[in-house]
Amino acid sequence: MANSRGGLDDRRLDRLTNETVELLQTLIRNRCVNDGSAESGQEVRNADVLQQVIEGAGVDVERFDAAPGRTSIVARIEGSDPAAPSLCLMGHTDVVPANESGWREDPFGGEIIDGGDGAEVWGRGAVDMLNLTASMAVAFRDLAVSRFRPRGDLIYFGVADEEAGSAYGARWMADNHPDAIGADYVLTENGGLHNGDEDAPVVGINVAEKGVAWRRLRVRGTPGHGSAPFRGDNALIKAAGVIQRLADYRPAPRFHELWPSRVETLALPDELRDALLDPTKIDAALQQLPKGFAAHFHACTHTTFSPNLIDGNESGGGRMKVNTIPDAVTIDVDVRTLPGEGAEDVDAHLRLALGDLADHVEVEALMNDPASISRIDTPLWDSLQRAVNVPFPSARLNPQFVVGFTDARIFREMGAVAYGAGLFSPALDAGAFTSRFHGNDERIDIESLALTTRLWHHVATDLLA
Repeated sequence: MANSRGGLDDRRLDRLTNETVELLQTLIRNRCVNDGSAESGQEVRNADVLQQVIEGAGVDVERFDAAPGRTSIVARIEGSDPAAPSLCLMGHTDVVPANESGWREDPFGGEIIDGGDGAEVWGRGAVDMLNLTASMAVAFRDLAVSRFRPRGDLIYFGVADEEAGSAYGARWMADNHPDAIGADYVLTENGGLHNGDEDAPVVGINVAEKGVAWRRLRVRGTPGHGSAPFRGDNALIKAAGVIQRLADYRPAPRFHELWPSRVETLALPDELRDALLDPTKIDAALQQLPKGFAAHFHACTHTTFSPNLIDGNESGGGRMKVNTIPDAVTIDVDVRTLPGEGAEDVDAHLRLALGDLADHVEVEALMNDPASISRIDTPLWDSLQRAVNVPFPSARLNPQFVVGFTDARIFREMGAVAYGAGLFSPALDAGAFTSRFHGNDERIDIESLALTTRLWHHVATDLLA
């Protein structure tokens, strides 16, 4: 018997939630860690598991290998009307590395632990984004088992290499197999957090994201013996100056069209809210917010530069020795751009940040994807609103801007409407949740897994039936 749980009776939803939990645990334990190297990730392990889950419903699964071990899968429930819109549920299968010494629990244990407000699944990828990848697969399988026949195609896309830029995942698929993944609508990471008043909650859906413009800065010097550094030309010392200038650089704030509506969802004093909407006051206002919120809101309103990797072994001659003055150092910088900024703007920012050091730094572009946005006047947006209103009748959707990149940007390039969605427990603190991305003690509560599993199920049937 169907009830208020969105077309799923209690027993069926409980079963699907348990399946999501078990699948998430398995995906975490498979350790598909992507450190950016071509041989890392090995998403084939998670691809094998997902294929087994989906083929159990009698659906054919296609496998695509961009490189050895870098496997993505595509499954499809064919629609009855070739002209009807199609929907793709897309989840990536790789995770970022984890420093085990910083975790309270094994980051690849996938353990269920009582978090005080309910049971949680712990492990790298529990938030980013194996929770969604698992719940999408479970919902997709259940729809296939129930003989759901949509008007338009329903596609499941378990994709590799999102964490390192998509070269072996969505980008490679779009370049080499666009017909396999092409869809009118796409749901991926990551939305579904609650904001606003308890009586009138607001659920954020990500409809836009910043651009990513990774840069490699190369600083050269002159090799020599470390015992005689006087008047030397040490590339590492020069690099230290470059890094410090990037850390000190403060680009002016600039407000995206979605920023005012985001601020309005926050339960803030009027003075603080007004300051967040004033480009002359926002930087001071951010100091009044908790660290997690401040970092996120700063990223929403500023182009950012984060020097995250340094390497003094450019020549490939083996590990540099402590008694050798390095002749070259590379610095990899994570640059995130605001809408309207291109490669030339990044170059201008770097020149301004580095000042007189700019002429001594070689700049190589590693990635150059601009900011992207999807409109919200769509049937998919309406379906999401109806799905969210099943458990939360008074909630309204709010379009939001995500500061990281996702594979949604690639589908937008292909002409699709793509949203970052999900649905999480109102008890889940947004600041704490955000801090778990690529952070220590990553975990997700089981109530949120139930809500999200039901969301995919409801949206697919509502949009495609």
